Amino acid sequence: MLIFLMIFAAGIWAGLQNSLAGGGSFVTLPALILAGLTPLAANITSTVALFPGQVTSGLAGRDLVSGVGKLSFKILFGVSLLGGIFGAVLLLNTPSSVFARIVPWLVLFGTSVFTWGSFFRKPDQNASHIGPWTAAFIQFCIAIYGGYFGGGIGFLMMAALTMAGFATRAAGATKNALASVMNASAVAIFMFSQEVHWLHAIVLGSGAIIGGLMGSWALHRINEKILRMIIVAIGVLLTIGLFVKPI
Repeated sequence: MLIFLMIFAAGIWAGLQNSLAGGGSFVTLPALILAGLTPLAANITSTVALFPGQVTSGLAGRDLVSGVGKLSFKILFGVSLLGGIFGAVLLLNTPSSVFARIVPWLVLFGTSVFTWGSFFRKPDQNASHIGPWTAAFIQFCIAIYGGYFGGGIGFLMMAALTMAGFATRAAGATKNALASVMNASAVAIFMFSQEVHWLHAIVLGSGAIIGGLMGSWALHRINEKILRMIIVAIGVLLTIGLFVKPI
């Protein structure tokens, strides 16, 4: 019972965190590992559990979802779907022992991306620096990473979309929609995997929905910079712990 209460609390925090700043998987992954799941099962179960909240975020900002120039949303939709499928298949064909060795590097990468996006990236950098096909290819690579792991994926997409010429607000809404697309393809594949621990996923997902609703209420009431600092601290501590004591 205490384990499931911990998972439920982690879900609430992850839902709140994703609503305000992103990076919820940095909380759910260690919580599920502490509950006894392997790193591979924890990653897959977390992806399935957090998916409904991502769909909600995508739908909430659908009026701002768009393309830019020759880079239409249909193209972004297609490459995100294909990349998510590719990443999910790659994950399912990665032995659990191998994934356990990769996890510290993935968390380090995700934490670095999150830190850069939170504190160093210029949010109003809207000038186009990359062409539409380059942006589409980058989005495909990001989608593969999203289907495989996904930590820090929001900031990768924000960087790519703004460099392709998206306004910041449109990039944020489009990013949320594309995140739900790539994870939909991954979840569709994971549904048939024995690595999904459904009871854990239901408990975690229930908490994440509540946290997401709390995040909508708290969006203008919580100091987002402090929250981002907490997220980075969690990522750093998790990275150090995984390198010191591999799982």
